[in-house]
Amino acid sequence: MTQDDFWQGVRGGFPVMVSASPFGALFGALAIDNGFSLFDAVFMSATLYAGASQMVGIELFGHKVQPWLIVLSIFAVNFRHILYSASIARHIRHFSAVQKFFTFFLLVDPQYAETEKRAERGEPVTFTWYLGFAMIIYIPWQITTLLGAIFGQMIGEPRAIGLDVLLPIYFMGLVLGFRKRDNWLPVVAASSLASIAAMHFVGSPWHVSIGAIAGILLAGCLPLPKRHEEPVTLEHEV
Repeated sequence: MTQDDFWQGVRGGFPVMVSASPFGALFGALAIDNGFSLFDAVFMSATLYAGASQMVGIELFGHKVQPWLIVLSIFAVNFRHILYSASIARHIRHFSAVQKFFTFFLLVDPQYAETEKRAERGEPVTFTWYLGFAMIIYIPWQITTLLGAIFGQMIGEPRAIGLDVLLPIYFMGLVLGFRKRDNWLPVVAASSLASIAAMHFVGSPWHVSIGAIAGILLAGCLPLPKRHEEPVTLEHEV
């Protein structure tokens, strides 16, 4: 059962790996262009492990921005991970402290979405399944970062061959996977509009957190869905 869970996780994470690999290579190439060594590029991927945040960090490093601002910007992009960890905490209560450490370190967008979906289907969220799903993404991410750092000049412009649309399409699929949840449409609409407005008036990377907060606020204001419960019959003793 343990091996089955692991390979089930690997199969589930394989499409994510295919979509994310070009961006791992792109990060490696950008890191070298901004003065990183091969070791620096791979070390950042291995320790930070957050594609969008890595791209933001590299861009700010290249403009010689103050370190505190780089940290704050990365925090803004990764703010949603606080919400992710709070959401999946109820599914991993049975994990040990060490397992929880690795669980939260490896927590990325698709990992969160698939964990929630698995729990909703009534399937057990085991650490073995979680690790299998994570490793098929994490390990290739390091390899493609290294390859991008070595052969970065051969990648060219990702937009020219359509690589830039792979992850957005995948993430759109993740969002649509939750469409059957109550209040899904108004929350997604509010989050999207707030993010777009913030992108124009505030700028990147703050639009990510602002969009997330807008969706959370609306979700908190909307009424809870009505639950259909069986009528309770009270029997009185005579």
